[in-house]
Amino acid sequence: MTAYPSWTPAPRAGIVPLHPLSFGAILGRSFTALRQNPRVLLGFALGMQMIAYVVLIVAIGGAAIASFSRLDTLVEGTDEFNAVLAGSIAITTITGVVLGIASTALTVIVQGVVVADVAHGVVSEKLTVGALWRRVRPAFWRLMGYTFLSIGVVLVAVALVVGAVVVLSQLALAAGIVLAILLVLAAIPLAFWLPTKLFVVPAVLVLEGTGVFAAIGRSWRLTRGRFWKTLGVWFLVQLTFSILAQVVSVPFSILSGMLSALVAPTGSSDPAAIVGILVTSGITQIVTLLIQSVALVVVASASALVYIDARMRSEGLDHDLQSYVDQRRAGAGTADPYRWHIGRTVAPAPAPPGYTAPGYGSSPGYPGGAGYPGSAGSAAGAGYPAPPPSAPGPAAGQPEAREPSPPGEPAGDPAPSPGAPPAPRPTDWAAPGSADPTR
Repeated sequence: MTAYPSWTPAPRAGIVPLHPLSFGAILGRSFTALRQNPRVLLGFALGMQMIAYVVLIVAIGGAAIASFSRLDTLVEGTDEFNAVLAGSIAITTITGVVLGIASTALTVIVQGVVVADVAHGVVSEKLTVGALWRRVRPAFWRLMGYTFLSIGVVLVAVALVVGAVVVLSQLALAAGIVLAILLVLAAIPLAFWLPTKLFVVPAVLVLEGTGVFAAIGRSWRLTRGRFWKTLGVWFLVQLTFSILAQVVSVPFSILSGMLSALVAPTGSSDPAAIVGILVTSGITQIVTLLIQSVALVVVASASALVYIDARMRSEGLDHDLQSYVDQRRAGAGTADPYRWHIGRTVAPAPAPPGYTAPGYGSSPGYPGGAGYPGSAGSAAGAGYPAPPPSAPGPAAGQPEAREPSPPGEPAGDPAPSPGAPPAPRPTDWAAPGSADPTR
């Protein structure tokens, strides 16, 4: 038994280093975070996407069959037929919109689970789906509220804009067209600005446990001064998966058309052609769902990493996370580090004494201008104590005055004063292999 603890291995590194992250690190780790826990993240995301897709297709298909089947009992072209047709279209459309909004609940669950997994991965923790869900469950309804609030605001804004354009077009067609063009142009920067400012809201809701409106304000503050960096991450992730979806869907669409033309070149409803088209469409949808699942995981990972980087830079979260890792390694039970010191302001580290931040260049107090100001009592601002005062020397450019030599002594250097070290004597010693010094 000794007073020193036994040796323990170094803690395993997390998915990102515990210091502020660069743009490339955030973007790269957003794509590679999936490797931290692929079975949980990709499997869970793909399963949720499949469930949402199947439920949506079955529900919309059932509503369409139930509503359009009434047309078989009516005469085409009559008023009753037209009324039932319009009602069937409206019912199917409303069902699709409502169920599409409701299916976002599953997407919100995936997003929250990914945020929690990335937050634990930063401190080298890998949790199961059950543990991650327990972390996300308190914030589930807040995530749903934020999602529905965002969708509602967008729908209301679009309805108001469309209504204004239609009303103005009824009064003056040219004015309505001009207004529509101006609103479309104004919506382009808005479509980039708002998602960027609200990019870390899901991470705030899951990791800090705040309310919806408090999370919106928190995201607004955390992205302040980091707008372009956040926009770059969000835009590049979205652009990457948009291009990937097009690259994957186009070949499958061409293959489906070629298969249909080969099996049924005359356009007949051959069962083999129908089966081939269904199989090709099914493969296309599966691949599309896989891409969407990966995109959802990457976007949520990027949101979590941008949030962590913002707090590292403004609130010193990296120190809290490192302290948490050290305490966990020592066996001490610690609380959630993401809820330590929320909202604090960390001042930048003070500069060393005598250092000027602008750095190189001429500055008073240092000849040559390295940026070091002179201190009190320093000589010419060089940063060192001034030398002791001495007798005035000769004027600049004048030879040093010497006293005449006493009679009988050769002129030359003055004799050494008593107590001074003896003058060096010439020697004929030379290093081995060197030239003879007497030559």
